[in-house]
Amino acid sequence: MDETVMDARQAGAFAPFEWMLSARYLRARRKEGFVSVIAGFSFLGIMLGVATLIIVMAVMNGFRAELLGKILGFNGHLVAQPLETPLTDWKDVAERISQVEGVRLAVPVVDGPALASSSNASGVLLRGIRAEDLNRLPSIAGDIKHGSLDRFDEGQGVAIGQGLADQLSVQAGDGITLVAQRGAVTPMGVMPRVKKYRVTAVFEIGMSEYDSGVIFMPIAEAQAFFNRNQDVTAIEVFTANPDRIDLFRRSVADAAGRPIFLVDWRQRNATFFGALEVERNVMFLILSLIVLVAALNIVSGLIMLVKDKGSDIAILRTMGASQGAIMRTFMITGASIGVAGTLVGFVVGLLVCTNIESIRQFMSWLTRTDLFPPKLYFLSKLPAELDLVETAAVVIMALTLSFLATLYPSWRAARLDPVEALRQGG
Repeated sequence: MDETVMDARQAGAFAPFEWMLSARYLRARRKEGFVSVIAGFSFLGIMLGVATLIIVMAVMNGFRAELLGKILGFNGHLVAQPLETPLTDWKDVAERISQVEGVRLAVPVVDGPALASSSNASGVLLRGIRAEDLNRLPSIAGDIKHGSLDRFDEGQGVAIGQGLADQLSVQAGDGITLVAQRGAVTPMGVMPRVKKYRVTAVFEIGMSEYDSGVIFMPIAEAQAFFNRNQDVTAIEVFTANPDRIDLFRRSVADAAGRPIFLVDWRQRNATFFGALEVERNVMFLILSLIVLVAALNIVSGLIMLVKDKGSDIAILRTMGASQGAIMRTFMITGASIGVAGTLVGFVVGLLVCTNIESIRQFMSWLTRTDLFPPKLYFLSKLPAELDLVETAAVVIMALTLSFLATLYPSWRAARLDPVEALRQGG
């Protein structure tokens, strides 16, 4: 032992002797079982904290990205609404806006509330749109489950979501009745408009708000249904880069050639995405406390280990071990727990995120409950999207807290008076 200590003094920082002694302290003997239990709980705490943080942040990122993709694939990134006069010149305005650089599509729409009924009834948003525009929306045209949009502009057909089709118990080829509050003007007053339409297509976006609450019909038919004077409600503009929507505002306003009011997707969904961002930040802070508590367990475990190993430390000091060697030994002991817990938590987090939907389905089957109801969360499956920067931040935070937790107990071990420790040990 004396030669080993002398070798450690010559080897410098983090000598093999210090690693050997740290490994020995991590393997607590039976009489030191309580110290080993604390170390185990510290390891589990850091592992669960890191894994939980990675999983929760990935799910919230996936939830936001999935919602954002579906919302922006369904609604325009920039909505041009008329000012002063109705949009009766919508064809020319839409054509001019579509020529703006960076604008993928300018879609005139006629929106209005209606009541859809068959064997059941449900309130819906009725949206009039041209067949050529509907076919250029991949979120709709690319997700047709039944029927076809081939002859959407011909006749009196409509396209409905799968959720609404299930609610009304209809499928492609069946008929549904639509009721609008404002219909024909009669001597008895304004009577509701009631008309029957055939379902030509059933789509499924995967977002319950749209699959259960929106019906598409030809724009000319929507104008007649809502008694509009050949005008449209708005022109929805789809751009190449919705994150830089401010760059298109001036160009779109100039291209319109008439007074319009522009609203972008961030303004229309500010409350929703703002709430998601606040929830995400709060969850990160709350779950970080798990890692902090586990790091405090490392502090308490090392302090007990230092007290238990007082005689050993005194003997090492009298044999020539420096204060730095003692401090590094206990730092390695505590940091090893934190590093191992962080790495295992990182692996567990990655595995869970990769198989999150399968785990959700298994837990739903096991508990006989729907753990992710689409009507509540808007999405049909549980998404998870790992962000490299956030994941790295979680790992670095856990490693930093684990390292800081070792400083005070290690310093206390290094400052231990050998004479006093031997006297108390004796």
